[in-house]
Amino acid sequence: MSKERARRRAERLAVLEREKAARARKVARRQRRRALLKKLTLPTIGSPGRLYRRSRAQRIGIVVVPLLAVAAVWVFVPDPALRVLLTALLVLAAPALVVVVLGRRS
Repeated sequence: MSKERARRRAERLAVLEREKAARARKVARRQRRRALLKKLTLPTIGSPGRLYRRSRAQRIGIVVVPLLAVAAVWVFVPDPALRVLLTALLVLAAPALVVVVLGRRS
């Protein structure tokens, strides 16, 4: 009886060893593939998949300050053509000013 148990235990251990070796080969293959992909891909700046979100105060400022500037142009500038020109200039310059003032964050 003990010889039979020993044989079955040996078979179980052999099966476990084969499964363990197969898992180790699979893990090693996955690590090699990831290392190769890491070598081939360009580095990303920041965390991929996550966009930086500005604070609530910054977002409010990004909206309110240009609106106040446009309102000031329309209230204090008498010439309609100059109003339109200054409004267009503010609309075009606002993104650059946001980057200069608040910094570029991706």
